Amino acid sequence: MANRTKPTLEKRAKERARQEKRKHKDERRASLKQQRANTPPRSGGEDPDIAGITPGPQPSPWGDDEELI
Repeated sequence: MANRTKPTLEKRAKERARQEKRKHKDERRASLKQQRANTPPRSGGEDPDIAGITPGPQPSPWGDDEELI
C-alpha cells in the first residue's frame, strides 16, 4: 500500500504547480492589460518601426550604389 501514496502525492504536486503557473500567468496578463490601458495611444498613427521608409527600392546602408568605373 505504500506504493499507492507516491503517485497520488506526485499528482497533487503537479496540479498545485499547474495552478500556481496559471495564477502567475493570469496576474501577468492582468497587469499587462492594465498597463496597456494606462499608456496613451500613439500620436500620428504611424508605426515607429517603419517611420520614414518610402515605398520602392531603399538606398544601401553601405553606400554600394556608387557606380564603379
